[in-house]
Amino acid sequence: MSSKVYFVNLRARSPRENKISKIRKLYEAAGFDDFVNKNDLTAIKLHFGERGNDSYINPVFVRQIVDKLKAKGAKPFMTDTNTLYSGSRHNAVDHLVTALEHGFDFSVTGAPLVIADGLRSQNIEEVTINKKHFQTVKLAKDIVSANSMVVMSHFKGHEMAGFGGAIKNMAMGGAPAVGKKEQHSVKIVVNQDKCIGCSKCAPVCPEEAITLTDKKASINPELCIGCGECMTVCPVKAIGMDWGSEVTGFMEKMTEYAYGVVQSMEGRIGYINFLINITPDCDCVPWSDAPIVPDIGFLASTDPVAIDQASYDLVNKQIGLTASLLSKGHAAGEEKFDGLHPGTKGDIQLEYGQEIGLGQRAYTLIEL
Repeated sequence: MSSKVYFVNLRARSPRENKISKIRKLYEAAGFDDFVNKNDLTAIKLHFGERGNDSYINPVFVRQIVDKLKAKGAKPFMTDTNTLYSGSRHNAVDHLVTALEHGFDFSVTGAPLVIADGLRSQNIEEVTINKKHFQTVKLAKDIVSANSMVVMSHFKGHEMAGFGGAIKNMAMGGAPAVGKKEQHSVKIVVNQDKCIGCSKCAPVCPEEAITLTDKKASINPELCIGCGECMTVCPVKAIGMDWGSEVTGFMEKMTEYAYGVVQSMEGRIGYINFLINITPDCDCVPWSDAPIVPDIGFLASTDPVAIDQASYDLVNKQIGLTASLLSKGHAAGEEKFDGLHPGTKGDIQLEYGQEIGLGQRAYTLIEL
Protein backbone atom coordinates (compact mmCIF):
# COMPACT_ATOMS: atom_id res chain seq x y z
CA MET A 1 0.00 0.00 0.00
CA SER A 2 1.40 3.39 -0.98
CA SER A 3 1.71 6.40 1.32
CA LYS A 4 -0.39 9.49 0.74
CA VAL A 5 1.38 12.68 -0.30
CA TYR A 6 -0.77 15.80 -0.65
CA PHE A 7 0.16 18.44 -3.20
CA VAL A 8 -0.85 22.02 -3.96
CA ASN A 9 0.37 23.93 -7.00
CA LEU A 10 1.09 27.65 -6.97
CA ARG A 11 -1.74 28.90 -9.19
CA ALA A 12 -4.06 31.43 -7.52
CA ARG A 13 -6.95 33.57 -8.75
CA SER A 14 -8.67 34.32 -5.42
CA PRO A 15 -7.92 34.65 -1.67
CA ARG A 16 -8.98 31.05 -1.22
CA GLU A 17 -6.16 29.96 -3.50
CA ASN A 18 -3.24 31.98 -2.14
CA LYS A 19 -0.19 30.28 -0.64
CA ILE A 20 -1.35 30.98 2.91
CA SER A 21 -4.66 29.21 2.34
CA LYS A 22 -2.96 26.33 0.59
CA ILE A 23 -0.54 25.69 3.45
CA ARG A 24 -3.43 25.52 5.90
CA LYS A 25 -5.29 23.20 3.56
CA LEU A 26 -2.26 20.90 3.34
CA TYR A 27 -2.02 20.72 7.14
CA GLU A 28 -5.66 19.71 7.39
CA ALA A 29 -5.65 17.22 4.53
CA ALA A 30 -2.50 15.44 5.77
CA GLY A 31 -4.15 14.93 9.18
CA PHE A 32 -1.50 16.63 11.31
CA ASP A 33 -4.07 17.35 14.02
CA ASP A 34 -4.37 13.59 14.53
CA PHE A 35 -0.92 13.33 16.13
CA VAL A 36 -0.91 16.66 17.98
CA ASN A 37 -2.47 16.84 21.44
CA LYS A 38 -3.46 19.73 23.67
CA ASN A 39 -0.48 21.12 25.61
CA ASP A 40 2.03 19.35 23.36
CA LEU A 41 5.40 21.05 23.15
CA THR A 42 5.52 20.81 19.36
CA ALA A 43 8.80 21.35 17.54
CA ILE A 44 8.68 23.02 14.14
CA LYS A 45 11.93 21.84 12.55
CA LEU A 46 13.28 24.50 10.22
CA HIS A 47 16.44 25.73 8.58
CA PHE A 48 16.82 29.46 9.26
CA GLY A 49 19.36 29.98 6.47
CA GLU A 50 22.97 31.08 6.68
CA ARG A 51 23.53 34.84 6.68
CA GLY A 52 23.65 35.87 3.00
CA ASN A 53 21.23 33.12 1.97
CA ASP A 54 17.64 34.11 1.09
CA SER A 55 16.04 30.87 -0.14
CA TYR A 56 14.98 29.56 3.28
CA ILE A 57 11.27 29.06 4.01
CA ASN A 58 9.30 32.30 4.35
CA PRO A 59 8.51 32.96 8.06
CA VAL A 60 4.97 33.94 7.03
CA PHE A 61 4.49 30.34 5.81
CA VAL A 62 5.68 29.09 9.20
CA ARG A 63 3.05 31.27 10.89
CA GLN A 64 0.30 29.25 9.23
CA ILE A 65 1.51 26.03 10.88
CA VAL A 66 1.98 27.80 14.21
CA ASP A 67 -1.61 29.04 14.12
CA LYS A 68 -2.98 25.58 13.26
CA LEU A 69 -1.02 24.00 16.12
CA LYS A 70 -2.16 26.65 18.58
CA ALA A 71 -5.77 26.08 17.50
CA LYS A 72 -5.32 22.45 18.59
CA GLY A 73 -4.02 23.64 21.96
CA ALA A 74 -0.38 22.80 21.34
CA LYS A 75 2.59 24.99 22.27
CA PRO A 76 4.75 25.22 19.14
CA PHE A 77 8.35 26.39 19.00
CA MET A 78 10.71 26.83 16.04
CA THR A 79 13.97 24.95 16.23
CA ASP A 80 17.21 23.88 14.54
CA THR A 81 20.69 22.85 15.66
CA ASN A 82 24.05 24.60 15.42
CA THR A 83 26.29 24.00 12.43
CA LEU A 84 29.44 21.89 12.37
CA TYR A 85 31.29 24.40 10.20
CA SER A 86 32.15 28.00 11.04
CA GLY A 87 29.51 30.51 10.02
CA SER A 88 26.61 32.58 11.30
CA ARG A 89 24.92 29.61 13.05
CA HIS A 90 27.87 27.87 14.75
CA ASN A 91 26.66 28.63 18.29
CA ALA A 92 23.22 29.39 19.71
CA VAL A 93 23.79 33.13 20.12
CA ASP A 94 24.86 33.67 16.51
CA HIS A 95 22.20 31.21 15.35
CA LEU A 96 19.40 33.11 17.11
CA VAL A 97 20.64 36.43 15.77
CA THR A 98 20.68 35.03 12.22
CA ALA A 99 17.18 33.59 12.62
CA LEU A 100 15.87 36.94 13.85
CA GLU A 101 17.60 38.80 11.02
CA HIS A 102 15.81 36.48 8.61
CA GLY A 103 12.39 37.24 10.06
CA PHE A 104 11.85 34.29 12.38
CA ASP A 105 10.77 36.41 15.33
CA PHE A 106 7.68 36.09 17.51
CA SER A 107 5.85 39.04 15.97
CA VAL A 108 5.95 37.34 12.55
CA THR A 109 5.67 33.64 13.38
CA GLY A 110 3.86 33.64 16.73
CA ALA A 111 6.29 31.07 18.15
CA PRO A 112 9.51 31.26 20.19
CA LEU A 113 12.92 30.10 19.00
CA VAL A 114 14.84 27.26 20.64
CA ILE A 115 18.26 26.09 19.45
CA ALA A 116 17.81 22.43 20.25
CA ASP A 117 21.42 21.42 20.95
CA GLY A 118 22.20 24.30 23.31
CA LEU A 119 24.68 27.13 23.45
CA ARG A 120 27.71 25.19 22.17
CA SER A 121 26.05 22.05 20.76
CA GLN A 122 26.41 20.08 24.01
CA ASN A 123 22.71 19.42 24.70
CA ILE A 124 22.65 15.76 23.63
CA GLU A 125 20.54 12.65 24.05
CA GLU A 126 21.26 9.20 22.64
CA VAL A 127 18.49 7.23 20.94
CA THR A 128 18.79 3.50 20.27
CA ILE A 129 18.17 2.43 16.66
CA ASN A 130 20.19 -0.81 16.20
CA LYS A 131 20.96 -0.30 12.51
CA LYS A 132 23.91 -1.18 10.25
CA HIS A 133 26.12 1.82 10.98
CA PHE A 134 24.86 2.92 14.39
CA GLN A 135 23.45 1.17 17.42
CA THR A 136 22.62 4.56 18.90
CA VAL A 137 22.49 8.06 17.41
CA LYS A 138 23.29 11.32 19.20
CA LEU A 139 20.44 13.79 18.80
CA ALA A 140 19.65 17.29 20.04
CA LYS A 141 17.95 16.89 23.40
CA ASP A 142 15.35 19.63 22.91
CA ILE A 143 14.11 17.93 19.74
CA VAL A 144 13.93 14.51 21.40
CA SER A 145 12.15 16.08 24.38
CA ALA A 146 9.34 17.51 22.25
CA ASN A 147 5.97 15.75 22.26
CA SER A 148 5.39 16.07 18.52
CA MET A 149 6.97 17.71 15.50
CA VAL A 150 6.29 19.26 12.11
CA VAL A 151 9.30 19.19 9.76
CA MET A 152 9.21 22.07 7.25
CA SER A 153 11.85 21.57 4.54
CA HIS A 154 13.02 23.64 1.60
CA PHE A 155 13.69 21.03 -1.09
CA LYS A 156 16.88 21.82 -3.03
CA GLY A 157 20.19 20.43 -4.24
CA HIS A 158 23.08 19.49 -1.97
CA GLU A 159 26.78 19.11 -2.74
CA MET A 160 27.13 15.85 -0.78
CA ALA A 161 23.63 14.38 -0.42
CA GLY A 162 22.51 15.15 -3.99
CA PHE A 163 19.35 16.78 -2.68
CA GLY A 164 18.04 17.85 0.68
CA GLY A 165 14.47 17.38 1.85
CA ALA A 166 12.72 16.01 4.92
CA ILE A 167 15.23 13.20 5.52
CA LYS A 168 18.27 15.44 5.49
CA ASN A 169 16.48 18.17 7.47
CA MET A 170 15.87 15.70 10.29
CA ALA A 171 19.22 13.91 10.08
CA MET A 172 21.70 16.77 10.02
CA GLY A 173 19.32 19.30 11.53
CA GLY A 174 18.35 17.00 14.37
CA ALA A 175 21.91 16.28 15.45
CA PRO A 176 24.37 18.23 17.61
CA ALA A 177 27.96 18.68 16.43
CA VAL A 178 29.05 15.23 17.57
CA GLY A 179 26.17 13.63 15.65
CA LYS A 180 26.94 15.64 12.56
CA LYS A 181 30.55 14.46 12.75
CA GLU A 182 29.37 10.84 12.89
CA GLN A 183 27.35 11.35 9.72
CA HIS A 184 30.12 13.29 7.97
CA SER A 185 32.84 10.75 8.70
CA VAL A 186 33.94 10.68 5.05
CA LYS A 187 37.16 11.35 3.20
CA ILE A 188 37.37 14.74 1.46
CA VAL A 189 40.05 14.97 -1.23
CA VAL A 190 41.55 17.62 -3.52
CA ASN A 191 42.08 16.98 -7.21
CA GLN A 192 45.52 18.50 -7.59
CA ASP A 193 45.20 18.75 -11.36
CA LYS A 194 42.08 20.89 -11.09
CA CYS A 195 43.11 23.01 -8.10
CA ILE A 196 43.96 26.59 -9.12
CA GLY A 197 45.37 27.63 -5.74
CA CYS A 198 42.77 30.35 -5.12
CA SER A 199 42.83 29.57 -1.35
CA LYS A 200 39.09 30.14 -0.92
CA CYS A 201 38.75 26.76 0.81
CA ALA A 202 41.18 27.33 3.68
CA PRO A 203 39.34 30.15 5.53
CA VAL A 204 36.02 28.25 5.69
CA CYS A 205 37.51 25.08 7.22
CA PRO A 206 36.44 24.95 10.90
CA GLU A 207 39.38 22.67 11.80
CA GLU A 208 42.13 24.47 9.85
CA ALA A 209 42.74 21.22 7.99
CA ILE A 210 43.53 22.87 4.64
CA THR A 211 46.91 24.27 3.69
CA LEU A 212 48.40 25.57 0.43
CA THR A 213 51.72 24.22 -0.82
CA ASP A 214 53.14 25.33 -4.16
CA LYS A 215 49.80 27.00 -4.89
CA LYS A 216 47.86 23.75 -4.44
CA ALA A 217 45.45 22.98 -1.62
CA SER A 218 45.82 19.86 0.48
CA ILE A 219 43.64 18.46 3.28
CA ASN A 220 45.02 16.89 6.43
CA PRO A 221 42.93 13.72 6.89
CA GLU A 222 43.72 13.67 10.61
CA LEU A 223 42.07 17.06 11.09
CA CYS A 224 39.28 16.93 8.48
CA ILE A 225 35.81 16.30 9.94
CA GLY A 226 34.17 15.86 6.53
CA CYS A 227 31.73 18.78 6.81
CA GLY A 228 32.09 19.56 3.10
CA GLU A 229 32.15 23.33 3.52
CA CYS A 230 35.27 23.55 1.34
CA MET A 231 33.38 21.83 -1.47
CA THR A 232 30.80 24.61 -1.59
CA VAL A 233 33.31 27.42 -2.12
CA CYS A 234 35.69 25.77 -4.60
CA PRO A 235 35.11 27.64 -7.89
CA VAL A 236 36.46 24.83 -10.08
CA LYS A 237 35.01 21.85 -8.15
CA ALA A 238 38.47 20.49 -7.35
CA ILE A 239 37.35 19.31 -3.89
CA GLY A 240 35.01 16.42 -3.31
CA MET A 241 34.32 13.18 -1.53
CA ASP A 242 35.96 9.97 -2.56
CA TRP A 243 32.75 9.22 -4.47
CA GLY A 244 33.66 5.65 -5.27
CA SER A 245 33.94 4.51 -1.67
CA GLU A 246 32.36 7.15 0.54
CA VAL A 247 29.02 8.26 -0.86
CA THR A 248 26.95 5.19 0.06
CA GLY A 249 28.20 5.10 3.64
CA PHE A 250 27.57 8.83 4.09
CA MET A 251 24.03 8.59 2.75
CA GLU A 252 23.18 5.55 4.85
CA LYS A 253 24.53 7.16 8.02
CA MET A 254 22.50 10.27 7.34
CA THR A 255 19.35 8.20 6.80
CA GLU A 256 19.89 6.28 10.04
CA TYR A 257 20.05 9.58 11.91
CA ALA A 258 16.71 10.59 10.37
CA TYR A 259 15.34 7.24 11.52
CA GLY A 260 16.49 8.07 15.05
CA VAL A 261 14.56 11.35 15.04
CA VAL A 262 11.41 9.57 13.87
CA GLN A 263 11.85 6.88 16.54
CA SER A 264 12.12 9.54 19.22
CA MET A 265 8.78 11.02 18.13
CA GLU A 266 6.98 7.66 18.21
CA GLY A 267 5.09 8.46 15.01
CA ARG A 268 3.88 11.89 16.10
CA ILE A 269 5.46 13.77 13.23
CA GLY A 270 4.44 15.32 9.92
CA TYR A 271 6.32 16.78 6.95
CA ILE A 272 5.86 19.71 4.59
CA ASN A 273 8.23 20.18 1.63
CA PHE A 274 8.46 23.49 -0.20
CA LEU A 275 9.35 23.09 -3.88
CA ILE A 276 10.13 26.73 -4.59
CA ASN A 277 13.48 28.45 -5.14
CA ILE A 278 14.94 25.03 -5.91
CA THR A 279 18.57 26.08 -5.72
CA PRO A 280 21.70 23.97 -6.37
CA ASP A 281 22.98 24.19 -2.79
CA CYS A 282 21.91 23.75 0.80
CA ASP A 283 20.64 26.87 2.60
CA CYS A 284 23.81 26.50 4.70
CA VAL A 285 25.82 28.39 2.08
CA PRO A 286 25.95 32.20 2.43
CA TRP A 287 24.38 32.81 -0.98
CA SER A 288 21.40 31.65 -3.04
CA ASP A 289 22.15 30.62 -6.62
CA ALA A 290 19.57 30.78 -9.40
CA PRO A 291 16.86 28.06 -9.27
CA ILE A 292 17.42 25.03 -11.48
CA VAL A 293 13.74 24.48 -12.37
CA PRO A 294 10.56 26.57 -12.11
CA ASP A 295 8.70 26.73 -8.81
CA ILE A 296 6.39 23.72 -8.40
CA GLY A 297 4.34 23.81 -5.21
CA PHE A 298 4.05 22.45 -1.66
CA LEU A 299 3.66 18.88 -0.39
CA ALA A 300 2.60 17.33 2.93
CA SER A 301 2.71 13.78 4.27
CA THR A 302 3.30 11.71 7.39
CA ASP A 303 5.89 9.60 5.50
CA PRO A 304 9.34 11.23 5.07
CA VAL A 305 10.51 8.82 2.37
CA ALA A 306 7.35 9.22 0.33
CA ILE A 307 7.37 13.03 0.47
CA ASP A 308 11.03 13.19 -0.55
CA GLN A 309 10.44 10.67 -3.34
CA ALA A 310 7.50 12.70 -4.64
CA SER A 311 9.55 15.91 -4.42
CA TYR A 312 12.46 14.28 -6.27
CA ASP A 313 10.12 13.03 -9.00
CA LEU A 314 8.37 16.38 -9.42
CA VAL A 315 11.69 18.21 -9.80
CA ASN A 316 12.93 15.73 -12.39
CA LYS A 317 9.71 16.12 -14.40
CA GLN A 318 10.44 19.81 -14.94
CA ILE A 319 12.30 21.43 -17.80
CA GLY A 320 15.60 22.66 -16.38
CA LEU A 321 16.38 26.36 -16.46
CA THR A 322 19.30 27.10 -18.75
CA ALA A 323 20.42 30.20 -16.82
CA SER A 324 21.35 28.06 -13.81
CA LEU A 325 24.15 25.83 -12.56
CA LEU A 326 22.46 22.82 -14.17
CA SER A 327 24.99 21.34 -16.59
CA LYS A 328 22.86 18.52 -18.03
CA GLY A 329 19.48 16.85 -17.64
CA HIS A 330 17.54 19.90 -18.80
CA ALA A 331 14.83 17.91 -20.58
CA ALA A 332 11.63 17.06 -18.75
CA GLY A 333 11.99 13.69 -17.03
CA GLU A 334 15.79 13.72 -16.91
CA GLU A 335 17.78 13.50 -13.67
CA LYS A 336 18.48 17.01 -12.38
CA PHE A 337 20.66 16.62 -9.31
CA ASP A 338 23.46 14.70 -11.03
CA GLY A 339 23.60 17.66 -13.39
CA LEU A 340 24.46 19.82 -10.38
CA HIS A 341 26.78 17.64 -8.34
CA PRO A 342 28.12 14.71 -10.39
CA GLY A 343 28.92 11.68 -8.28
CA THR A 344 26.19 12.27 -5.72
CA LYS A 345 23.48 9.63 -5.43
CA GLY A 346 20.54 11.28 -3.72
CA ASP A 347 18.21 8.35 -4.21
CA ILE A 348 20.27 6.24 -1.78
CA GLN A 349 18.51 8.01 1.09
CA LEU A 350 15.18 6.92 -0.40
CA GLU A 351 16.22 3.34 -1.05
CA TYR A 352 17.91 2.87 2.31
CA GLY A 353 15.14 4.72 4.12
CA GLN A 354 12.65 2.20 2.83
CA GLU A 355 14.99 -0.69 3.70
CA ILE A 356 15.30 0.33 7.37
CA GLY A 357 11.62 1.14 7.85
CA LEU A 358 11.80 4.94 7.77
CA GLY A 359 9.04 5.05 5.16
CA GLN A 360 8.19 3.80 1.70
CA ARG A 361 8.99 5.03 -1.78
CA ALA A 362 5.58 4.10 -3.22
CA TYR A 363 3.19 7.03 -2.92
CA THR A 364 -0.14 8.33 -4.13
CA LEU A 365 0.00 12.01 -5.04
CA ILE A 366 -3.26 13.73 -4.10
CA GLU A 367 -3.67 17.20 -5.57
CA LEU A 368 -5.86 19.53 -3.50
